[in-house]
Amino acid sequence: LAGNENGDIIHQLAYRISRLEGVLRLNKMITESGGKIFATNGKKADFDATVEKCKEAGGSIATPKNPGENDAILYFVKYFNTYAYLGIKQSLIPGKFHLLNGSPLSYTNWYSNEPSGKGEE
Repeated sequence: LAGNENGDIIHQLAYRISRLEGVLRLNKMITESGGKIFATNGKKADFDATVEKCKEAGGSIATPKNPGENDAILYFVKYFNTYAYLGIKQSLIPGKFHLLNGSPLSYTNWYSNEPSGKGEE
């Protein structure tokens, strides 16, 4: 393709993506933080199904790494009035948590007397 045609195609794709993101935002299905897009389908599922759906969508289950990302996840929790699974699991040591890949947490924002492993961290 000629250089100008590539530019036109890129402009058209950027426009379509922008419109799709707008629709998803209106429907409270996506939010953004630090260049990352956080998304939900708004449906309840168990942890393993959630991890799988995230992989199918080309992403991963949300793991907040800073206050902005934590707020992006909290946006869905508040809007849907429910909890959210995170890409964090309890280690063999009760009360100690790490990322799903085993790496240590670099950011936490636990409630007082948490984490307890009882689902209200």
